[in-house]
Amino acid sequence: MTRPCVMIAATGSGRGKTAVTCAILRALSERGLTARAFKAGPDYIDPMFHRAALGIPSKNLDLFFTDAPTVNALFEEGNDAEISIVEGVMGLYDGLEPDSDAASSYRLACALDAPVVLVADARGMSRSLIAEIRGFLDYDAEKRIKGVILNNVSEAFYQTVAPIIERELGVAALGSFPNLGELAFESRYLGLRLPGEIDGLRAKLGEAARVAEKTLQIDRLLELARERADFAPPSPAPSLPDPIARVAIAQDAAFCFYYEDNLRMLRAAGLELVPFSPLRNEPVPADASGLILGGGYPELFAAELARADAAKESIRQALNSGLPTLAECGGFMWLHEKIVTREGEEFPAVGALPGVCRYAGKLVRFGYVTLQEKTPRFLTGASRSIRGHEFHYYDVDADGADCEAVKPSGKRWPCAHVDAGRWLGFAHLYYPSNPDFVRAFADACAIAKRRVSER
Repeated sequence: MTRPCVMIAATGSGRGKTAVTCAILRALSERGLTARAFKAGPDYIDPMFHRAALGIPSKNLDLFFTDAPTVNALFEEGNDAEISIVEGVMGLYDGLEPDSDAASSYRLACALDAPVVLVADARGMSRSLIAEIRGFLDYDAEKRIKGVILNNVSEAFYQTVAPIIERELGVAALGSFPNLGELAFESRYLGLRLPGEIDGLRAKLGEAARVAEKTLQIDRLLELARERADFAPPSPAPSLPDPIARVAIAQDAAFCFYYEDNLRMLRAAGLELVPFSPLRNEPVPADASGLILGGGYPELFAAELARADAAKESIRQALNSGLPTLAECGGFMWLHEKIVTREGEEFPAVGALPGVCRYAGKLVRFGYVTLQEKTPRFLTGASRSIRGHEFHYYDVDADGADCEAVKPSGKRWPCAHVDAGRWLGFAHLYYPSNPDFVRAFADACAIAKRRVSER
């Protein structure tokens, strides 16, 4: 790490670290500091809240997707911030398997050489809180944990316990956050509700920042972040090449899960990304030489999407004509004939792929995967695999069989529909894990553009 950075981690999921992180980000922004936000792990929704707090995109960093040098390069690229905040994922030591902290927030903090501030939910605890924090410190082989923030506590309790934490545990007590109440972000089965669905989010973030300034020791947090920084100049973001093709990308409330570095790599490959909204019944732009349908919540908008006849017909024609297409999770679901919601209602979908997409009542597949092509069609270079993750409660009649998904545990299954210019499947892909993926798609789009111009 060559610039001020701190990780906000937690003792587990649901401890309020996203709310605390966003409160700190907005407080830093309102102080006039230049801040950048990052999310550990594959989550899409938390970075949307980071963006709402700062007004600029947040990036994902993940040690399953890429190795430590790549993680550091992604962190450094174009980063001229006075402070970077990395929000952890799950509990600090939760990694690929229960017997290892590989790919955990802790390992990411080590790779970034970042200090850790641990958010502990103290609700319903007294002296046991000290024991819980001590347990996390005992696991901290590199002594990364430098401070703690207590969530869901009264100011009176914090003032009582803070001196005990510092005296007995030797870490800084950096403040408390009260019961969040109206400042809390609601959840649904895929995680937090999207920022656009929360009424008055901007006002909530402003109030959270005011609470943070009052109850958190932000100046001490800044001092921790600066301890390991040498203030080297950031690596410059590369200039974009002249566009080689225009690619239509679905972007609305139904299709909104995109990694910032995926989008950056597509643009760096010479693709001009042209947003369109299936939810508003916008067709694929006529001059598009490629199509991207990202993940999201098509099942929540199944009725509206069922009425989007112009959008459905244009997408169906695009796939039938062989237009290079990337579709994952929600975008993949919508390509089928019907979506059957968790309430049992049936809605017509695009119909470009045979079969029905149904609510399964449970997580169908969950976690990290490495996707390997069985026969080289899309990834024809030296590396024929790409990494990603799955997280979905819906399943389809035919998941595809052109790739094999392999979990870190070794479990594997056939998946995805793949040919020379299309990759359609449930897995959310992380392009920095294999840059050849982006080059293959860009080449297919350039070829498609030439074919149209030659007609």
